[in-house]
Amino acid sequence: MSDFLINLNLIFHYLWQVIKNWWWLFLPFYLYPKLIDQYLWFIQEKWDSKIKKVFLEIKLPKEIKKPIKAMEQIFADFHGLHDIPTWREVWIEGQFQLGLSLEIVSRAGKIHFYIRTPEMFKDFIVSNIYAQYPEAEISTVEDYTKSVPLDIPNKDWDIWGVDYVNAKDDIYPIKTYSKFEDEKETKKETITDPLSNLLEGMSDLRPGEQMWYQVVIKPVLGRDFPWQEKGKKLVDKLVGRAEKEKSKSIPRQIYELLFLAKAPGETIKKEADVIPPEMKLTPGETEVISAVEEKLSKFGYKCNCRVIYLGKRDVFFKPRVKTFFGFFKTISTENLGGLKPWSKTLTKSKSVLFWFLDKRILYFRQRRIFRNYKMRTPPLFPRPGGIFVLNTEELATLYHFPGEAAAPTVGISRVEIKKGVAPIELPTE
Repeated sequence: MSDFLINLNLIFHYLWQVIKNWWWLFLPFYLYPKLIDQYLWFIQEKWDSKIKKVFLEIKLPKEIKKPIKAMEQIFADFHGLHDIPTWREVWIEGQFQLGLSLEIVSRAGKIHFYIRTPEMFKDFIVSNIYAQYPEAEISTVEDYTKSVPLDIPNKDWDIWGVDYVNAKDDIYPIKTYSKFEDEKETKKETITDPLSNLLEGMSDLRPGEQMWYQVVIKPVLGRDFPWQEKGKKLVDKLVGRAEKEKSKSIPRQIYELLFLAKAPGETIKKEADVIPPEMKLTPGETEVISAVEEKLSKFGYKCNCRVIYLGKRDVFFKPRVKTFFGFFKTISTENLGGLKPWSKTLTKSKSVLFWFLDKRILYFRQRRIFRNYKMRTPPLFPRPGGIFVLNTEELATLYHFPGEAAAPTVGISRVEIKKGVAPIELPTE
């Protein structure tokens, strides 16, 4: 027994000597991923700083006869703006897929629709919007976030905000506008719009109050975000479809032949099931599979979504944030997907262990979400997280241009004069 302990002590002694003298050999393997992330972040920030961004404000016509599907077509067209960067463009020049920011803003009850875009995409975006909404008015404006102090929260201004994430896996779709149309009443005068409740709540703000709603989107291209593969695996799992058997290695086949008396390629045949797996599905499971397959059939975007309510402290009324909660509840379902507030970025702190730091944690979260909103960056920037996939139909549900009949909110900026074609006989000089 004593010899065993002596040998064990010697082993630990030599092991400690190796760790003490050669620990630094493992350091590069630990730091490599972090250094790569920092390098990419540095060159991408440098490249992005050279890309000029512009803000487009869209004033809506009173009468919009086209359905929300017209907005879905616009997002399908936007998907063609990008291409997959090459290795040199990514790792040497710092290029990456540029995104758009879709924003709805209410200032003192006046509602505005904005799109923030790289200047190089401006003409393409404007022409596509006019193609679907020819009576809209589009103008270039200043960034509205510059109209408030940079140091919010401060002694005069307060702020609340949160990022939204998918309640389930990206593959599960949210409740889209088509479902609202299916559920509306049979009367022709009844029009259901998923944005109506949100816009109604935003129109009730008083002077000194503001509500900001933002969806940042980037197209899913190539295999950088394999949501299609994930969706197909989920459908196969729900249906009960067996996975394809992977090819076995030669050593594995030799082992089975010698020790299991099993010829190469031989498989144990299970008794055939008379009823196919598809026939065993419940109506709810069938609905889920149909919805997932429908989502996979359309173009996808990597998205992050956030909302902010801010105002001067003498008028700041936090219960107004229920407007956001109510809107996102209407586009969520229990059996499929939906968007929920992300506790990691919610401007609230009720720590049990570090209760004495609650005020500092709250201040940090308020500053972070305010900064991320102004920069249009992901929730945990520069770290990953908070990104999910929506297709064109889901995006059209979250951001579209409602007509006055669907959203009669008086605060929406609309075109008062209907544009027409000039008479042919009108003199040009």
